[in-house]
Amino acid sequence: MNRLMGAVVVIAMAMGFVSGAAGSASAQASIAKTRTVVLIVSDGLRWQEIFTGADPALLGEHGGIWADAGELKKRFWSDDVSERRKALFPFLWTTIAQQGQIFGNQSKGSVARVTNGMAFSYPGYNEMITGHPDPKIDSNGFGPNPNLSVFEWLNRSPEFHGRVAVYGTWEVFQNIFNEKRSGLVMQTGWDPPEKGKLTPRQELMNELYRSTTRLDGDDTYNSFIQIPLLEYVKTAQPRVLFVGYGETDNWAHSGRYDLVLESAHGFDHFVQQLWDQMQAMPEYRGSTTFILTTDHGRGSGLVEWKEHGVDEKGSENIWIAVLGPDTPARGERENIAPVTQAQIAATVAAFLGKNYRQEVPLAAPPLPDVR
Repeated sequence: MNRLMGAVVVIAMAMGFVSGAAGSASAQASIAKTRTVVLIVSDGLRWQEIFTGADPALLGEHGGIWADAGELKKRFWSDDVSERRKALFPFLWTTIAQQGQIFGNQSKGSVARVTNGMAFSYPGYNEMITGHPDPKIDSNGFGPNPNLSVFEWLNRSPEFHGRVAVYGTWEVFQNIFNEKRSGLVMQTGWDPPEKGKLTPRQELMNELYRSTTRLDGDDTYNSFIQIPLLEYVKTAQPRVLFVGYGETDNWAHSGRYDLVLESAHGFDHFVQQLWDQMQAMPEYRGSTTFILTTDHGRGSGLVEWKEHGVDEKGSENIWIAVLGPDTPARGERENIAPVTQAQIAATVAAFLGKNYRQEVPLAAPPLPDVR
């Protein structure tokens, strides 16, 4: 081969390489479809119920059941674990498990856990939204969060400003997300959700907030937050959304396993309802990713299931599920390296093409293999 011919070959190869690299980058850009991320939490919902359904040891006297036990078993019991968990969480196991991924079934070599060493709510929420634990946050009454959350960070950018929102049943989210500093759109606790000139339906919603007897003074019912949430998504079209449901934790602390099952089943329904509404909207169809999880686990035993924290072994164990257009359909993950609650913050940002760890080096890396 003469020099001229060799030069032509080298140039052609170089041009092919550049073209291939550009094509690869273009392909990667076209593959990334997520434009909206929704992080959804069911407070204190154990991994045991997620992966094995109703606990047979708690369907009797140890579950503090007031409901008809026979009817409860008819709805939520099967000797087949797969059918049992599907009866409790039909959307999770017929849609997310088919089209997305679920971490945390320890019986199959998949561990998901908190790293804050406290295993209760405020430390858990701080870990998941900031990407790292903070030992100073050692109480649910800690006050405004000094740490920057991924939600606040995204809201600072022109692309997302004013379109990042927090809808949760718990009043303490105002401190966890530092409402005053972050400027996030926020609906929490028992604050009536509707403002301004109201329709009769909106006024009725506010009246329910004002007049309903409160099981918990800081935490409203899941169904109460769902109605204004769906309306907000329809009208405001947020790009980044946090949704926090509290009943699974409240009923467990009350020792009512029948209502834990009811609220867990209701949680699954509310997630499906939100997913279906968003998929019916052109602004969200095929471009929305859901991340589902819990803030902490709880004990495992005839009494221990009611509580959580460092004194209740197993409270550090959680679960995480992901569903969206960029997430490979790998279903129930098995025999993989442990994942942590701290990885959620960077995962939220990564789905939107952002590197949260550049701003917060303490944050854990994104979850592996979900995008």
